[in-house]
Amino acid sequence: MNKREIRKILIANRGEIACRIIWTCREMGIKTVAVHSEADKEALHVKYADEAICIGPPQSALSYLNIPAIISAAEITNVDAIHPGYGFLAESATFAKVCEDCNIKFIGPRADVIRVMGDKVEARRTMVAAGVPILPGSPDPIEKAEDAIKLVKEIGFPVIIKAAAGGGGRGMRIVRKESDLASNLEMAQTEALAAFKNGSVYIERYIERPRHIEIQVLADEHGNCIHLGERECTIQRRHQKLLEEAPSPVLTVEQREEMGAVAVKACKEIGYSSAGTFEFLLDEDGSFYFMEMNTRIQVEHPVTEMVTLADIVRNQIRIAEGDDLQYTQEDVQIVGHSIECRINAEDPEKFTPSPGLITAFNLPGGPGIRVDTAIYPGYFVPPYYDSMIAKLIVHARTRELAIKRMRRALGMLVIEGIKTTIPLHLKIMDDENFQKGDFSTKFMEEFFDKKK
Repeated sequence: MNKREIRKILIANRGEIACRIIWTCREMGIKTVAVHSEADKEALHVKYADEAICIGPPQSALSYLNIPAIISAAEITNVDAIHPGYGFLAESATFAKVCEDCNIKFIGPRADVIRVMGDKVEARRTMVAAGVPILPGSPDPIEKAEDAIKLVKEIGFPVIIKAAAGGGGRGMRIVRKESDLASNLEMAQTEALAAFKNGSVYIERYIERPRHIEIQVLADEHGNCIHLGERECTIQRRHQKLLEEAPSPVLTVEQREEMGAVAVKACKEIGYSSAGTFEFLLDEDGSFYFMEMNTRIQVEHPVTEMVTLADIVRNQIRIAEGDDLQYTQEDVQIVGHSIECRINAEDPEKFTPSPGLITAFNLPGGPGIRVDTAIYPGYFVPPYYDSMIAKLIVHARTRELAIKRMRRALGMLVIEGIKTTIPLHLKIMDDENFQKGDFSTKFMEEFFDKKK
């Protein structure tokens, strides 16, 4: 495969991930082009990039999801590649294919791989063929209630209904008895259609108290693949992650090696290249099951970077240039412990959005502190996009010290003018079960029950 030089990258995203990509591009001597909506004309990624082009009104559908506008911007600025970041078009097989057809390198896997892994039913089939453990469930989309009842009689209750084309909790229903199955199936199909323009759903057995563990992989275009260990993503609210850490406080070295080997084998089976993440559910008995694969960089990638010293964005770009991976599995060492708190512009108790003007902003400093953000004093947080405005990441020698460091950093992170989730994260750091590493995906509901 021929080596291709990437000299200029268009970043088809906004916010902190756009800034994060620009940081690495500057280190690599690569020029950057920022695209932005009318609402983001004063955004930090626009100020940092070498060039910037407005691609539409504030609404995402008319700007950051507008493929013709983004491709036009790429052609006008004569870029070599497009980095999609996460969210928006990052896992759009259509967008990746359009980039390929326009001779613009899409920094990510091939369109056909994105398409297969983006369909959760097809992804399950593919993982079975690759020898990856999956939960018992439907091999095909479920359309009729009678088919759902027949399946559930085989695998047993409780079950979870999921959207084949999506995630994030939309089109998802937990069912514990047969009388609720038909109505929940219909609701899940309706939600999936509204959210993803695809009403297909599937059913699998539901684990009551799992942990959410994911494996970060890197694969080049020559068949080489490694993993960078795991991330613990169990603490969530309504299937949205609140904080992540690496390594997991419960995973053994043997479990890490087993899960990592499974992910690497699957990557090779499907011909994957670029950075990617395999998400698993870990049962209380130590069994793990494939949930989905994210064919992009993750929000929580910094905790992996902190414990491995890998620059995942740099690796993505080098892989896109046709380079071999720069290191082998034996080179990967997990050092210390890292925690990331997602700071959202939200009421920390009601979780309602809190857009508005940032009147004061102060970043914490000291050993082992990293902040990925795109806000600044005087910046107006727009109401049109995801509410995450910063990621506070710490690294320390031990998990105990990392928790203390995070508590200290949260206390020194000042964001005034809007409400944020900083107080919530401080309470989580003080929670006894969190400190012991004793939690499941039900942590937040149990956490709030304790506070009542």
